[in-house]
Amino acid sequence: MSSGGSSYGDIHRYEPARESTAAAIAIVLLTVIEVVFVSLFVFGLMSAWASTEFGNMFAGALLAMIFIDLAFILLLYRKEFLPDVMIVKKRRRKWEDLYVREEDKDGVGIDTGGAMDTIKRAVYPYYKK
Repeated sequence: MSSGGSSYGDIHRYEPARESTAAAIAIVLLTVIEVVFVSLFVFGLMSAWASTEFGNMFAGALLAMIFIDLAFILLLYRKEFLPDVMIVKKRRRKWEDLYVREEDKDGVGIDTGGAMDTIKRAVYPYYKK
């Protein structure tokens, strides 16, 4: 679904999310696995696994699995449950990032009257238009 509006902030394209049941079940299962990994990691911290020979590597592997599992949960959620929305943005020209007005793109000469104002504009271009 798209709209014909071309003003700033109008929705250009809107595609609703799929919201599949399989993705919801997968997210629930991955969340259960996440809770198991976090529980094991906290148990390892409480029982001082880091003092054993391989405990530190095991705790690191558990931490890596926690973040990988979380990444898959967020990936599935974003892909299946968030709509694809494209909004109209204001197009900016190259010189607009550096200068306030197009006629000032070559710079402003310093004159004797109001020299401090000119220096302020040169240092900070968006100073009081």
